[in-house]
Amino acid sequence: MNDQDMIRPSVISGFPEWLPEVRIVEQKWLDTIRAGFESYGFSPVETPSVEPLDVLTAKGETSQEVYTLRRLQEDPRDRSDAKLGLHFDLTVPFARYVAQHFNELTFPFKRYQIQRVWRGERAQEGRFREFTQCDIDVINVDQAPLHFDAEMPRIMYDVMKGLHLPDWTININNRKVLEGFYRGLGVADPLAVIRAVDRIDKIGASGVGELLAEGGLSRGQVDACLELASLRGTGASVVKDVGAIGVRSDLLDEGLAELAFVMESLHGLPEGSVMADLSIARGLDYYTGTVYEGKFKDWPDFGSICSGGRYENLTGSFIRRRLPGVGVSIGLTRIFSKMLFEGLLPLGPASVSHVLVVLPSDELRARAQETAGRLRGRGLNVELYHQPDKISKQVRYASRKGIPFVWFLPFGDGRDHEVKNLATGEQTVADPDLWQRP
Repeated sequence: MNDQDMIRPSVISGFPEWLPEVRIVEQKWLDTIRAGFESYGFSPVETPSVEPLDVLTAKGETSQEVYTLRRLQEDPRDRSDAKLGLHFDLTVPFARYVAQHFNELTFPFKRYQIQRVWRGERAQEGRFREFTQCDIDVINVDQAPLHFDAEMPRIMYDVMKGLHLPDWTININNRKVLEGFYRGLGVADPLAVIRAVDRIDKIGASGVGELLAEGGLSRGQVDACLELASLRGTGASVVKDVGAIGVRSDLLDEGLAELAFVMESLHGLPEGSVMADLSIARGLDYYTGTVYEGKFKDWPDFGSICSGGRYENLTGSFIRRRLPGVGVSIGLTRIFSKMLFEGLLPLGPASVSHVLVVLPSDELRARAQETAGRLRGRGLNVELYHQPDKISKQVRYASRKGIPFVWFLPFGDGRDHEVKNLATGEQTVADPDLWQRP
């Protein structure tokens, strides 16, 4: 093959891939998240990467973000793949999963799901076309207690604290507050206003004001909507501030009571870790009550790091039973890539091995394998060097990979195994069945 025939390797924009030392840290994050979810009693599920297109679009999601499947050698007589697409989130597949396995599940059903998802959008900071989401949801038959709404931010706090992230806040609102307020203002289409307010982080209050005016709202209505969106505080203070605006409706009162309950249930968390924020809207139409959005404090223009909310009947497209619930998703790839870009990831070696067993000669390969096996049997990650190179070359290989210890077999006149600590240079006699890694 000549140079002209060579394919230049490159990473596709929006599809991240990491070097081993970065991937090792990411896997530790996944372990931390998984353990945090399980500590609250959530069980793992996994759904296929593909779903029927009618499932993916069942909740009104735009089809422009969905990657569809197509075989390179397509059979014109078999069009089944044309009806499939890669899932763009884990919530819609979860709804299908619950409906399909309804008679096999125990309710309230608490699940977590950690998988890759795909969205056909423009790649930029914090936005990828392939990324990992970490979701938790609790769903129940007929009625899901509001206590679950209060539990979600607590779980998020515990999990993200375990990841040692820079300062962040979980912002909380309630869609009933928004819809009830807009109805109390006399707005004909509250959902359109919610979608407009949801863009406040992207286009600012003035941009949202222009959208609302273009949608037919009066100057007074626009000002009231923007005043509501400016409110922050604890549950009790926000209820008082909303009341001072002077808008009234039964749905607004219901939403404020729910918001106050959730905030008061979280009073034990550190100050500033959760905040009632009346600008949080979450534009997806299936949210009906509490909504969440986590943000970094030092990077206010960066996208949400976790988000979610309550829904009253997510499975309604698949099953006749009413199944309300509440869920939150952590955008792992978004957070992880930001931490990497800012130089805040504690990167270690490019190897997970604790020990490299030196191979002095082919004649000693069986003994080297046996020694490596004894060490592995005691819970150590052990790599056996692949060929009998010079000892100095094998030690240099361990050093370059970040393997902290090198194991030497007894050979020649020597009768003892020895292990070398590459950090200190100390080399000591060691027994494969007794040696403890410092």
